[in-house]
Amino acid sequence: MNPSNRHSDGWSDGDFDDLEGAHPEGLGMQGIVEAVTAKGDRLTEATFRKYVQLGLLPRSVRVGRKGKHRGSQGLYPATTVRQIVHLRRLMAQGFTIEEIQREFLFVRGDIEALERQLERVFSAIEAAVEHRGEDDIVARSVTEARALGAQLLATLESVERRLSTKARMERAVV
Repeated sequence: MNPSNRHSDGWSDGDFDDLEGAHPEGLGMQGIVEAVTAKGDRLTEATFRKYVQLGLLPRSVRVGRKGKHRGSQGLYPATTVRQIVHLRRLMAQGFTIEEIQREFLFVRGDIEALERQLERVFSAIEAAVEHRGEDDIVARSVTEARALGAQLLATLESVERRLSTKARMERAVV
């Protein structure tokens, strides 16, 4: 890990990538709180729930547990940790929660949910193509669709970043 890529809050993009790669299925609330507090930042379950209620973080997805009468567990995307750190950075810059709701994170969670959903769709289609031994035309179409999905996500992320940067610049001018 390159220390020069580490932010003053102790996080680097590599840290986020490692965490997200280690938990592709997501993390429970306690796992997210532990990941954030392991870097020395304070986060309680109550604060985490408040961020979710305010729409700053995505809602959990209920996932059943194996075994009789085991119930289900709420899992949040591992990218939620990245969002919490981003949220905290904005707050450290003096933005209020209301400003953040209005100017910054309004679609970030939706884009990440779209990315996860597209990955599930493409994985299912690719498995079906492989299982059925479909022809090269179908395989190429799936590859093209995956590339279009990646392009769509990149464009949406770019738009979201531009809007967020614009809000930061307007704040700096004031």
